[in-house]
Amino acid sequence: MTSSNILARFLLAFLSLAIVLPAFAAHEPYPLKYWALRDVVSNVRISPDGNYLALMKIPTRDANPVIEIYNTSDFEKKPFVFNADPMEITSFYWVGDQDMIVRFRQRVRDKIDGFNQGVYETKLALLDVKEESVEQFRETNPSVVNLLPNKPNKVILSFNPGGADRLSKVDRAFRPRSYYEFDLEKGTKKLLMQGKLSMGQVQFNGEGEPWTARGFDRGKDEYVWYIKRPVEDAKWEEIFRLHEDSFENFSIEGIDEAKPDTIFVRAHNGRDKQALWEFDVNTKTFGEMIYARADVNVAGVRYHSNAWTNPDTVVAVAYRTDKTHFEYFDAVEGATYAQLEGIIPHAHNLRITSRSRDGSVLTIYNVGPHDPGSYYLIKDGRLKAIGSTQPLLKSEDLADVKYISYPARDGKTIYAFITIPKGEGPFPTVVMPHGGPFVSEVVSYDEWGQMMANNGYLVLQPQYRGSRNFGLDFYMSAFKDGGQGGYKMQDDKDDGVLYLIKEGLADPDNVAMFGWSYGGYAALVAATRTPQLYQCVIAGAAVSDTLMQVTYYSDRMRGASEMEQKNMWVDSISPIDEADKVNVPMLLIHGSVDQRVPLEHMRRYTDKLDKYNKPYKYVELDGADHFSSTLFYEHQITLYESMMSFLRDDCGPGGMKS
Repeated sequence: MTSSNILARFLLAFLSLAIVLPAFAAHEPYPLKYWALRDVVSNVRISPDGNYLALMKIPTRDANPVIEIYNTSDFEKKPFVFNADPMEITSFYWVGDQDMIVRFRQRVRDKIDGFNQGVYETKLALLDVKEESVEQFRETNPSVVNLLPNKPNKVILSFNPGGADRLSKVDRAFRPRSYYEFDLEKGTKKLLMQGKLSMGQVQFNGEGEPWTARGFDRGKDEYVWYIKRPVEDAKWEEIFRLHEDSFENFSIEGIDEAKPDTIFVRAHNGRDKQALWEFDVNTKTFGEMIYARADVNVAGVRYHSNAWTNPDTVVAVAYRTDKTHFEYFDAVEGATYAQLEGIIPHAHNLRITSRSRDGSVLTIYNVGPHDPGSYYLIKDGRLKAIGSTQPLLKSEDLADVKYISYPARDGKTIYAFITIPKGEGPFPTVVMPHGGPFVSEVVSYDEWGQMMANNGYLVLQPQYRGSRNFGLDFYMSAFKDGGQGGYKMQDDKDDGVLYLIKEGLADPDNVAMFGWSYGGYAALVAATRTPQLYQCVIAGAAVSDTLMQVTYYSDRMRGASEMEQKNMWVDSISPIDEADKVNVPMLLIHGSVDQRVPLEHMRRYTDKLDKYNKPYKYVELDGADHFSSTLFYEHQITLYESMMSFLRDDCGPGGMKS
């Protein structure tokens, strides 16, 4: 069946589909336990032949995920259930019509000895759905690189060669990997490329052939990109170099299938904002600029929805503003997504997560302000709801999210997201700066933001200077003239509050800041500001000692990254040196095994608060790491109960009332 015929069937089916949404009704805030649940359903994918649908499900509140596998011809039939206890399933990949690779982790240590060590060890296993048998791989901490659609039951995996303790500083910084082709039926593996610094990061095409690589030239301190053409006896060809001190980007995004000597690259190429370019591998020069925007960077590309038949086909370019948007090169793919957006309830950020070889069976995932995450199946032209990540939350009870901009006091334009509770403003307001700080944030569905909005708080998420999405100048303004942590970066957040007060949205007498990681650092800084805008702060996993943090991961930094981090942290305000200036109530939260911001930060900081008799509350999340994937139900409910009670009862004189 052709793509056009499939689309016609979809359209006919969708025209007759009626979706009735419930009417809005006023409600009390949800119990906090509703928000504390981990994703109930996730990772929904169809088998290559379209006969099986697999998903991950958390069957009870405190349970680890299981994999449920359904026959798509009979969903009434009891599914096959795969449980990996005591290990925790984290993802899976179909590699054949009845075979999948399952990825799982197991806790192997109770404390952290160094940066990014973590307490978990990752393993893979091969699951035969038909035979209901499983075989575990011996290798530790592998990564799935390619699924090889034209080589059934073969897959490319990668591993870090040797132990990290035996690597030099430069090797630890770039972490080269070794690549193997695994024959899943025979249980054998074949070395494809040995990990090495000169060519450590390799991409493979859908045929399993290496075609691009990035390495590092020790002698010249330069990143080097290579191409290998898909012809017999082809050699690696160097195509581009970039000094490690450069803040510009160059990344190979895909192959131009219509022009064999042309690739797509995402790069600055002398511009402030990244664009998508053609690049001629013969002349080793940039060609036509395919797509660019004046407001934001190009964020990447989208590949064809059928990874089995078109694994290397680029169909769209992406950019991020109020959400992730796509400009399509492929009319059929564009029309497919347009039709899906027309029939999926509350369509916002939508993607096809899997597709059968013949293209007729699809799984779709949608997430947005009024959808915490929903999965759908299309088969035989019919749309079927599979499940929600958070089934207890109703779309009509979730808050609107708006993308706004406001002027900083030095004239820069700051973009932001606001999550607006039901009712009329002005609202008690929580400023929630993202972590990083050098990341690109798009607020689609934010659990923390929605939870607070559900309890009556307006949530401001400012994209302060240093955020990555808005060009080189905006990003580098956080550190190029000295670190702006606590200075202009902090002003950007405060200016957002002042803007919302002026607009009548924020109550000036009811403002707090809550952040995690760098956001936690920003909250600690906010606690010492004068004049003071905030009635209280909540700081999670916070960097309190900037020098200690830089020292902690100094062996991982080189070039532009080292300049970025050292200029930022060394020249910025260090909260531990400002503890005597704290002038608002504080709630401090930290995981006991945080691998990014060690618990020592919080221990040293609270010692300083005690020295100066500053009041605070402290909550330690036992067994929690820095990242959300390590926050289980008991961590989440402790976090949310602590936050909400603190805002209600302890935030400034009399607490923040919603």
